[in-house]
Amino acid sequence: MNVDLSLVSLILEASLVVQLVMALLLLASVASWAVIIEKSRMLKQSIDAADAFESRFWSGGDLASMYRELAGDNARSFGMAGIFEAGFREFGRVKKQAGATADHVIEGARRSMRVSQMREVDRLENNLAFLATVGSTSPYVGLFGTVWGIMNSFLSLANVQSATLGVVAPYIAEALIATAMGLFAAIPAVIAFNRYADKVSRLEVRFDTFTEEFSAILQRHASQVTEPTA
Repeated sequence: MNVDLSLVSLILEASLVVQLVMALLLLASVASWAVIIEKSRMLKQSIDAADAFESRFWSGGDLASMYRELAGDNARSFGMAGIFEAGFREFGRVKKQAGATADHVIEGARRSMRVSQMREVDRLENNLAFLATVGSTSPYVGLFGTVWGIMNSFLSLANVQSATLGVVAPYIAEALIATAMGLFAAIPAVIAFNRYADKVSRLEVRFDTFTEEFSAILQRHASQVTEPTA
């Protein structure tokens, strides 16, 4: 109990600059934890959805029926289902055009899937840069508070006849608290960034693989397109 009161007292009695540093680090920590929790939920949802869609896609069902179900759903398709929907929609649209060749149809479907994939990856990567920023800058912000506290401790020595530990201890303590808060904000953000960036990369590879495999399937269907006569 005494330790808690001592820490609170040190924070409340710290210089204005150090208090601002602590407040900034606390805000960064709270914001990063909010991003960490939300990103964890989003990535788990995306991975589960990709697993479920792949299982359904490779079960041998009718692609047109699957597309109609996804297109008729009120909820917007995302992830692998969104890529499939975009590719199949463009495949059907281009295939109906007069004079469309098989290569033209496949290129249109592939391009549409790539655009959908890029949007999905961008959605998954959203706020990862914030975690990287918090993880890389928080220690330096805390270090600034440390330097400021130590500087104040030396300045306080100029106003006393004899230097004692009691004179400089509060300044050193507040400086160390600023350093600790910087690390407290940075460490979870760095760990989460590395973990989530790896998951996004793995999902992106799965999206690439699915796009290529689905393009091969559409290539076989595109053979039904009537080639233009010379």
